[in-house]
Amino acid sequence: MDELTAILSQFDWPRSFIDIALVTLVFYGILRLFAGTQGVQLLRGVLVIILVGALAANFSGLTAFTWLIRSGGVAILIALPVIFQPELRRALERLGRTGRLFSRTRDSTLTSKLISELVSTCTRLSRLRMGAIIVLEDQTGLRELTETGVRIDAAVNTELLLTIFHPGTPLHDGAVIIRDDRIVAASCVLPLTQRPLSDTSLGTRHRAAIGVTEDTDALSLVVSEETGSISAARNGRLARRLDERRLRRVLESFYESRGQLFGAQGPEGEGEEGESE
Repeated sequence: MDELTAILSQFDWPRSFIDIALVTLVFYGILRLFAGTQGVQLLRGVLVIILVGALAANFSGLTAFTWLIRSGGVAILIALPVIFQPELRRALERLGRTGRLFSRTRDSTLTSKLISELVSTCTRLSRLRMGAIIVLEDQTGLRELTETGVRIDAAVNTELLLTIFHPGTPLHDGAVIIRDDRIVAASCVLPLTQRPLSDTSLGTRHRAAIGVTEDTDALSLVVSEETGSISAARNGRLARRLDERRLRRVLESFYESRGQLFGAQGPEGEGEEGESE
């Protein structure tokens, strides 16, 4: 306690406060630059390792351990540009193009109109037996996936989504990605889940819906082209045969509570007979 009091007594409070605030601002700016990419989680992990390592080196009093931490820190700094090369390029392009580093990334008012549009779209696609996959972005950015498709940047609209997924149109084969209340891109390529599924009849569309949610916190909606069944996936789990009421409940849970979509006992509807694509 005496040592802590001695350290605090050495602070020049106005200057120290500004110093700490600037460091905090730098770290916040770096995280904001990486916002919208999957690399932000990796960056946070690296920052935690650096912080813990620095504290351990300063207070452990162990010479060899301190040398190891400092040497490892140099190696991490050298490796960072290689590890984050795609994210650094996108971040710098974003900074130079828009200058909106500290703008809000999500509208806090996610209205019932957006949910109604999505429910209407999925139910109409189901009745028409038109296959579709819609991915709703949450905190983890999906910019890498949107770049595989065709940029749309339009408000969520049932008629537009029906047109996109209509068989024979250039954009129907692929996923639509929605960020907040905007359709960001269509015809996007999603990663397929690599783990074995209990129902081997699930096709590529469902495997893509599960795959994109395994490494992100996105919610994906799937309409089966063969049966018209509506499914939803999150956290690598798939809920199937959703009616209009259950689909609305899933969307409300996603937009309002941000809580876990499925419980620990497995996704609702798991184990039912599946449909192939």
